[in-house]
Amino acid sequence: MKGIMIMGISVKGKLISGGIAAAAVGTLAATALTGVGSANAATTAPSAVNGSGNYQYVNFGSTKDVTFNQLLGINNNGRIAGYFGSGAKGHPNKGYTIYAPYAQSDVHSENFPGSVQTQVTGLNDTNVQVGFYSTQNTASGNNNNFGWYFNGSFHKVAFPTGDNSNPPVNQLLGVNDSDVAVGFYTNGAGSSRAYEYNIRTHVFTRVQIPGYPTSTAGPSTTATAINNNGDVAGFYTDKAGLTVSFLDVHGSFTSFAFPGASSTNASGVNDHDEVVGFYTVGSGNSAVTHGFTWTKSHGFATIDDPNGVGATTVNGVNDEGDLVGFYTDSAGNTIGMVAFPNF
Repeated sequence: MKGIMIMGISVKGKLISGGIAAAAVGTLAATALTGVGSANAATTAPSAVNGSGNYQYVNFGSTKDVTFNQLLGINNNGRIAGYFGSGAKGHPNKGYTIYAPYAQSDVHSENFPGSVQTQVTGLNDTNVQVGFYSTQNTASGNNNNFGWYFNGSFHKVAFPTGDNSNPPVNQLLGVNDSDVAVGFYTNGAGSSRAYEYNIRTHVFTRVQIPGYPTSTAGPSTTATAINNNGDVAGFYTDKAGLTVSFLDVHGSFTSFAFPGASSTNASGVNDHDEVVGFYTVGSGNSAVTHGFTWTKSHGFATIDDPNGVGATTVNGVNDEGDLVGFYTDSAGNTIGMVAFPNF
């Protein structure tokens, strides 16, 4: 793997204040509802295990900013989506993808035309990409966000609502091989509204949480990933005020939360319904973040990069079980991470 940048890293980044929102952010003209099947109780069993030792870890990223790289998605061909730059004033997010064999010459810039900041958040096996961009890079980090997809050319996507936050926030976070993307927008009250967007038909569909109001009183919800079966993963704020994850398999809805975590954020899902993401224990300066994998039959496995224990995020997974994400090292650098299952 000669040429890979080796450095020794929320949900998919933060809002382009610096990458994806850990509190859900999401479009209207809903033609159908997802997640309207029976809701299952939050899953806490089987018991969580530590799965960190089941992977080989490699640090990838663009050398254009060795202090900040986040990897957000990986397809079944091994192509990886990500960005560099923290989003702080003067350090804008810049999107890229990486192809095998993962030399620096295989890192390709992917930025929305005319944007100041861009993140590539997901891609499918036919190389359709999705993400979001901003025309701003303010010191406050309160920047506008607009969704986009690329299928040979760039296209802007915004959920058709008159109730946008100020500045507006719209993000596409994942896409499947049927060119159905998922994401969220933020409404005027600051809540996230999850949705699907069909790139081929240009139809928007709201993603709803069973058992909750479908009006403006509904929970803040983000759809982060969709697999080739049409199963959607994401997270929402439950009635206790905690961020919990969900998997919607054609209306069969499962909520799940890591035992004892203050928040559980699903970020990716593959065709085997293996969900990945991160959970946080504690709050404020004492908070620690761990990556996870989860399946309905086996529950949680914690994933920590050896160089970022307590500061690891998993953002994407392909059908081979390859993971991508990032961790923060002891010097405060954000390092892009790929974790390959052990042979």
